Amino acid sequence: MYPHAARLHSPRKPRSRPASLAALLITVIASFLGLAPAPAHAASLEEVTGFGSNPGNLQMFRYVPDGLPAGRPLVVALHGCTQSAAGYDDETGWTKWADTHGFALLLPQQKAVNNANSCFNWFQTSDTSRGQGEALSIKQMTDRMKADFGSDAARVYVTGLSAGGAMTSVMAAAYPDVFAGAAVVAGLPYDCARSVLEAFSCMSPGSDLSPQQWGDKVRAAHPGYGGPWPAMSVWHGSSDTKVAPMNMTEIVEQWTNVHGTDATADVSDTVQGYPHNVYRDGSGRAVVESYSITGMPHGQPVDPGSAATQCGIAGQHFPDKDICASQRIGEFWGLSGSGGGPGTLPEQTGPAGSPAPMPVAPH
Repeated sequence: MYPHAARLHSPRKPRSRPASLAALLITVIASFLGLAPAPAHAASLEEVTGFGSNPGNLQMFRYVPDGLPAGRPLVVALHGCTQSAAGYDDETGWTKWADTHGFALLLPQQKAVNNANSCFNWFQTSDTSRGQGEALSIKQMTDRMKADFGSDAARVYVTGLSAGGAMTSVMAAAYPDVFAGAAVVAGLPYDCARSVLEAFSCMSPGSDLSPQQWGDKVRAAHPGYGGPWPAMSVWHGSSDTKVAPMNMTEIVEQWTNVHGTDATADVSDTVQGYPHNVYRDGSGRAVVESYSITGMPHGQPVDPGSAATQCGIAGQHFPDKDICASQRIGEFWGLSGSGGGPGTLPEQTGPAGSPAPMPVAPH
């Protein structure tokens, strides 16, 4: 939801192999002398067309590390209002983690013809129902990525900021059979609004429903589906005046209910000084987590720098808060393999200072 200058990368060029004996000899000699081979061409954001019927009339962009093998995870990242795919990839750090941990990145993009502010239409039933509109377009893009790169169908995840966060709730509810995990940043619960007027009311002051009522909305999105449900990470700034912080509480209530647990945290600690709660199901799996970023306005927190856990480019709606949301989200999903490998949370330090690895629900 910020006026960020869009910049599109030029399409990726495929790498070429040595096509002659001379080229091969150069490669062998360089290896013998201990010289590092020329680095692979850096991946770049590229647009893809022809991904299905596209009833939502969206654009598809992707970032795929060169040489990515089949069987790797796929992350779908949804921008906020007035943003674009190009204004959301590096800024959030998702491209860094795609390169570092080896996964494909899909970035759907809204068109101004669909929404004057380039917001995903998370409040229109025709765009949020399974098999319809923008939700189906994003599902079709996901299918195209799996077909093109052999992405692991059991490790597909979705995240987004603001309107993209609200659309993340939509995708997790409408397509729980597609997504193993979701992360809503400064977003809204699923089916919080069905009109523009309701959307503004839902954003602020917010809608206060019971966990059961929220959970029923998700279950109604895909009737008859019995699980497993996506593991949910929820992020919100405590000083957000655009989307009221109470929406974090409502999202937690919605997804803990869907997972069959209560909204009382099983673990409450701090990460980088920020309140962090973890909610486990009956088998002890971490199915929902939440981060309240103290003093942060509307946006997604980043931590620019070159350290292993740093990411992002600070800017409007990407405040430098010394914590990288995308890095922590990726760990919650098991993308980095830390904290016990894929499918587990990273080690968190509890109030007493003792590590507490927590398994996350598999898909």
